[in-house]
Amino acid sequence: MGWTTSGVPDQTGRTVLVTGATSGLGLASAVALGRAGARVLLGARDAGRGRDALAQVPGGELVTLDLADLDSVRRAAADVRERTGGALHVLMNNAGVMGTPPGFTVDGFETQIGTNHLGHAALTWLLMPALRGAGGARVVTLSSIAHRGPGLDVDDLHFARRSYTGSQAYSQSKLANLLFATELDRRLRRSGDDVISVAAHPGLTDTALLSSSVRARSGARLVLPLARLVNLLTTQRVERGMLPQLFAATSPQVSGGDYVGPGGLGETRGLPAPARRSARARDADLAARLWDVTAAETGVDPDPA
Repeated sequence: MGWTTSGVPDQTGRTVLVTGATSGLGLASAVALGRAGARVLLGARDAGRGRDALAQVPGGELVTLDLADLDSVRRAAADVRERTGGALHVLMNNAGVMGTPPGFTVDGFETQIGTNHLGHAALTWLLMPALRGAGGARVVTLSSIAHRGPGLDVDDLHFARRSYTGSQAYSQSKLANLLFATELDRRLRRSGDDVISVAAHPGLTDTALLSSSVRARSGARLVLPLARLVNLLTTQRVERGMLPQLFAATSPQVSGGDYVGPGGLGETRGLPAPARRSARARDADLAARLWDVTAAETGVDPDPA
């Protein structure tokens, strides 16, 4: 019958950090993990929304985190390391923005690559001591079927030379997520770590991302309700869409380097199954180049002494 939330092993004694945990896939994952007994740290940019989410998550704690601000990322990582006593069992890199108009983060990064990839990469590296301290920890990074788009220009991540489109920038950021997850696991295996890195995607899921993307691009009052209707007719519910990342975070069947998505209808919906990577997502040289550029852009050492 396939894997559902009933397959989540007991999470008692385990600590999980979920980014973007105030709504959508992140909140649904946090609720499921809390119900399974985990101590769930909810990464939230907005304190008010974070408090609202806490009311729904058993064993939840709020962590202030803005992935579009590296100073916030550093503070959050230090907070998590202190709270967990150096033992974080799962980091779920879930948060994201989609189809935003041209713009930049606090640190001068294009908004989508800055939030979706660079902020998460910095957070992951800064939390590696706590992940290593947990024994058998996992990093789960959320990608998308949109990673199969026009590709990623490592030398122009911020569209300084290219014409910007929100969809291309989103596709680039999701390809970066998948390349990062794969390269992280490759390096963890090489160093003999017991931490594993896994990627997942939700297929087409009814979250606020599409509506907010349409609003950001057009602001049209007539367009948004139509887009919302199409979204409802073509997507699956959040409770189903979050299953691949929940599976990646908890299932004993998962191995480092796996990529999990919905198993039905072109990976747009269904229960968790192995997902397909594009040719670019399998490019080890591109992944290694992105790793080096990411370290230089964020100023975070991925291999501290």
